[in-house]
Amino acid sequence: MNRTAAGFLGAALVLATPAIADDVRVALIEIEGAVADAPGPFDWLAPDQTTTLPGLIETLREVADDRPDALVIRLKDASLGMTQIEELGAVIAEVRAGGLPVHVFNETYSNPGLLLGSYADDVMVQDGGAVSLSGMYMEEMFLADTLDWIGMKADLVQVGAYKGANEQMTRSEPSPEWDRNIGQLLDSLYSNLRQKLKANRGMSDAQIDAAMERIWYSDAHEAVDAKLVDTVIDLPALGETLAARAGADDVVYETDYGPRGSSIDMADPFAVFRMLSSEPEHRPTGPTIAVVHIDGPIVDGDSTPAGLFGGSGNVGSRTIRNALEDILEEDDIRGVVVRINSPGGSAIASEIIWQGLRRVAEQKPVWVSVGSMAASGGYYIAVGGDRIYVNPSSVVGSIGVVGGKISMGGLYEKAHINVTPRSRGPRADMWDSSKPWSAEERELVRATMQETYDQFTSRVVAGREGIDLSKTAEGRLFTGSKAISLKMADEVGGLDVAIADLADDLGLSRYDVMDYPGPKGLSEMFEDMFGGMASAPGMRGELAGPIDAAAIRAARALLGERAWGQAADGLESMLRLREEPVQMFMPRILIFRD
Repeated sequence: MNRTAAGFLGAALVLATPAIADDVRVALIEIEGAVADAPGPFDWLAPDQTTTLPGLIETLREVADDRPDALVIRLKDASLGMTQIEELGAVIAEVRAGGLPVHVFNETYSNPGLLLGSYADDVMVQDGGAVSLSGMYMEEMFLADTLDWIGMKADLVQVGAYKGANEQMTRSEPSPEWDRNIGQLLDSLYSNLRQKLKANRGMSDAQIDAAMERIWYSDAHEAVDAKLVDTVIDLPALGETLAARAGADDVVYETDYGPRGSSIDMADPFAVFRMLSSEPEHRPTGPTIAVVHIDGPIVDGDSTPAGLFGGSGNVGSRTIRNALEDILEEDDIRGVVVRINSPGGSAIASEIIWQGLRRVAEQKPVWVSVGSMAASGGYYIAVGGDRIYVNPSSVVGSIGVVGGKISMGGLYEKAHINVTPRSRGPRADMWDSSKPWSAEERELVRATMQETYDQFTSRVVAGREGIDLSKTAEGRLFTGSKAISLKMADEVGGLDVAIADLADDLGLSRYDVMDYPGPKGLSEMFEDMFGGMASAPGMRGELAGPIDAAAIRAARALLGERAWGQAADGLESMLRLREEPVQMFMPRILIFRD
């Protein structure tokens, strides 16, 4: 354990006088920036550089086992989703139940920080900092008029009245069905936020309403009056304050928790060379539970990094099936938990992954943990598991199908691009980029999509005994807290709960956890970097087909990184219609403000 005495200077932990007998041991954990659900494929090279949700949960339990006198969680521009907070909060509550006081400190608070802090004993805010409890606000972009302005038309068909995935591109405003669908989803998410704050902070509905009216943006002292935070403090005085509360003379901060980093001596050139030429070890050495990550839009073929517009990377069916086959070959892997954070994607890829899960399930139990979302193709995969865990604010459902193409004849005309189509065969011009479908062609596409929808619902019925499709299908979306009663899921709990329950079900008292797909070697990294650049120069370059990179940068700046990340995945999904006309994804251009 790394022990350092005394306190903070600004944002840094500094050495001071040696600890004396009457000091208080305080564990310090910092959460900075975005928190990934799983380690990246190259994180094995520097395991101390990436913060993951499972890693944070493990660190919290490590602190509890070490039994310090108190725990301080410092938020440093932390970017946490609501379901991540729910999973961390459950472990914080577990730590507190074991007798360890928990303090959360932040310079400024908005909804996510206040929600995480509500699980702690003491919510501390920097003197002079700001606090905001703003409720929930969201925006949806409808682009039909924009496409018309530039000479494009989205010729899309959907199966499921509540699906809504085509409406971003085909309408100027939401349909009544989609408006009801997304409205009830927002109601449920908002209710979850209120209920947690009420329960954790001991507040009434009237107090929550008053806080939202008054503390939409206020100083720290007003937030104390509103019962949202407990302590206003200048950071350098934190150690002194904690010592005084404990009746101690000084504070010893203990920070050496979590990943220990690489053991490579970077000053040794031979050691560095050995590291660069090595391949990561990824084989179980004893009883193991595998965690398979479905994180991002689902596509055919191999998984890929972030796409043309940025956003998240893609989950390839070939990559996942290869990982599942590796799992089948390992006798030490006793069970599998599939962790899903996906809005869906390719219907074919979703079916291929579903088949892979059922193949594994013939020999090993396959359970599912839903993070932020298992929608459309993501839920298709989820029903391939034997048991589904959700967080209260996980988004599940969107059982429906959308398909079509983007016709760009007007854009060609505006840009003075002359296209001469040539086709042979009765249906060869179905994917003519310059014109929309005829009525007959549209019905052919709808019939194919109906077949995909029927297969989707058959998978759901087979995997979710007793589910009522009249209440859950046709594109409807639900939070995890509602999904249980609708028999769309089985238990409320995070990834760590699903793993622990599966281990208990298997009778495992000691076991390892391994993430799949596994880490990549340096040769694969270089192949990704240079092979990708060679095969798809427009993805990272200054020009990407008809879309100018400067325009993309301008859109990112206008919308902001958070909104752009959501819009980008939606645009990527639409572009994938060029490769596969039938898709299963939910709308991603939903911009939440907190």
